[in-house]
Amino acid sequence: MVLTQDFRSGYLAIIGRPNVGKSTLLNQLLNFKLSITSPRPQTTRRRVMGIMSEQDCQIIFLDTPGILKPKYILQHAMLKQIQVSILDADGLIYLIDRLNIYEEDQGEVTEELAKLTEINPALKPVILVINKIDLNVKEKLLPLMEVYTRGYDFHSIVPISAKNGEGLDNLKKEFRKVLPLHPPYYDPEILTEQPERFFVAEFIREQIFYNFREEIPYATEVQVEEFKERQRGKFLIRAIIYTERTSQKAILIGKKGSALKEIGTRARRSIEEFLNNEIFLELRVKVKKDWRKDDVQIKRFGY
Repeated sequence: MVLTQDFRSGYLAIIGRPNVGKSTLLNQLLNFKLSITSPRPQTTRRRVMGIMSEQDCQIIFLDTPGILKPKYILQHAMLKQIQVSILDADGLIYLIDRLNIYEEDQGEVTEELAKLTEINPALKPVILVINKIDLNVKEKLLPLMEVYTRGYDFHSIVPISAKNGEGLDNLKKEFRKVLPLHPPYYDPEILTEQPERFFVAEFIREQIFYNFREEIPYATEVQVEEFKERQRGKFLIRAIIYTERTSQKAILIGKKGSALKEIGTRARRSIEEFLNNEIFLELRVKVKKDWRKDDVQIKRFGY
């Protein structure tokens, strides 16, 4: 990569309420599936780093859990991920969706941003991104953008569709405006600095969110127990799915192991695409009672 004289590089945190499309946006910007997604809120628990390198800039995106009022220790740990990302960032991407662009929501957004300013008094520029415009009557966007402009001093407001890529070219231009002049932090070939084990566990957890309802997805955590790369043949991966109740374990396994097999089959496809290699995936299910409310277990799981 030949650097331009005005090359810019920095960190942008993607923040917003649950299920507004933060992870979908990251994946679309990188043109690669790095963050897991599901129709359920609170799929993202830890921040995910994604690096986009272009001829004149390098942007390190920090995808974060959805902003919520924490009710137990795990959710407090998720909130901490947001706070740390805000402190690390050179600017913020505040994402809302078409379901939240009503005038009465503007006050809540302003209040949330005021709280974020308390976390980081030297809060850098905030770009408001209105997602899912493909599902909205576009004639309503301009007056709604004016409402948000009155409520907070945003650097800019950009409507997009993270799903189909509409508006992303304009959004990238705004990103570059808020980045400082700085050489790249990472080799342009690097997409993330997080380990492969992290993403393997995430892809397994993603399938739990897709295949189960009610409390089971939220009561589970995945840890990779063994990861062996081989020069020839399939990689060997062994992982444990932890849940809080024996009854939940039985549901995750299913009759004659059918449910667990389905999770493994679907997760294996995503993992193989990510690693660009065939794998042998072995899953087991164990119980750690009430782990979401146990500070010791939360720390052991790496939060």
